[in-house]
Amino acid sequence: MVRLCKIVIYIFILYSILSCKNGEEVLIRGEISNLENPFILVTWLSGDTLATDTINVDVKGRFNYKNPIDTLTTFSLYLNNYESAAVVFADKGQALKVKGDALLPDLIEVNGNEINNDLTLFKMQNRELLTQRGQLLLNLNMESQVDTIVNKSVTRHDELAKLQLLNHELISQAEEFIKKNPSRFSSLILINNFFINSDNPHALERVLGYLQGDVTNTRYATQLRSYSEKINQSAEGARMPYFKLTDKEEKAIFSHQFNGKYVLLSFVSTAGIESRETIDLLKEAYQGVNRDSVEFLTVYIDSDIYPVEYVENDSIPWRVVPEKRSWGSDIVDAYNVQYIPFNILIAPDGNIKVRNIPAQGVANAIRNSTED
Repeated sequence: MVRLCKIVIYIFILYSILSCKNGEEVLIRGEISNLENPFILVTWLSGDTLATDTINVDVKGRFNYKNPIDTLTTFSLYLNNYESAAVVFADKGQALKVKGDALLPDLIEVNGNEINNDLTLFKMQNRELLTQRGQLLLNLNMESQVDTIVNKSVTRHDELAKLQLLNHELISQAEEFIKKNPSRFSSLILINNFFINSDNPHALERVLGYLQGDVTNTRYATQLRSYSEKINQSAEGARMPYFKLTDKEEKAIFSHQFNGKYVLLSFVSTAGIESRETIDLLKEAYQGVNRDSVEFLTVYIDSDIYPVEYVENDSIPWRVVPEKRSWGSDIVDAYNVQYIPFNILIAPDGNIKVRNIPAQGVANAIRNSTED
């Protein structure tokens, strides 16, 4: 599922890079197939306001859109009721072309200036990888619509494993592009696309070090460096960030209460096959650990409804926290949780040992650490 907050970030990326005195219309022409609606919703930053508009499309998905702007502006095109999106970087007086498939938004081509041309070149160089990833995401999304416990399959696990491999390869390709183009604005965009939500905070720090020239002095580059410093505070090897939570019994839970013990901190949802499978696997792992030296703590992140309705809650033998603020909660921010399910193993010395550890690997990780 597309995290729309990531698209909103684009809106602010290059807002203050260039500025001009007089506004001139930008023309965006496009043809996008597999649109479910005869319109596209477009958003952009106008002054301090997030502006919105509607672009009408014909039966073949073709459209023409004009907008008066006086600075480099980021337009976000939302397709099929926010199910996917494309981003266009435009400056005054430019004519840009957009072409692609709403079902494969990562492959939508945008041409007409240096930034868009660079990003489209990257897409074309990695078309096969992006096509495979896009198709896998479509398959996984279709499977999630049949949201039943019965739908546990080897095929789904294989698809998730393949998706992880494809993401790893794309990250490697993005890093190579950034190294070869350290002074291009497009490299800033690729850092946002592939490293801002990475499970490896050191990777973000590394690619930021490649940047050269004027891009290093932009406000967005400064924001990325600040963000990099922040997420390193929850990287593997870092001291576990402080937290205070309230469990389902309304009892307070403090991070310091786990000193001297292994802690498996899991973030899940009541909806979704992966979260349910994670809870089942964690129950198996819990049976094989020493309860005197190991504690599990599960945080439920449910953005749609509160209070959370638990189906399996009564059968979970460790403490459970219903997080009222969902993705806006302090612990999600402090531990840099970008998706769920997500497991973090913390060592008895209070340092983060493993981020994104598979549920089935928890017991072995603790056992191997004890034997070392």
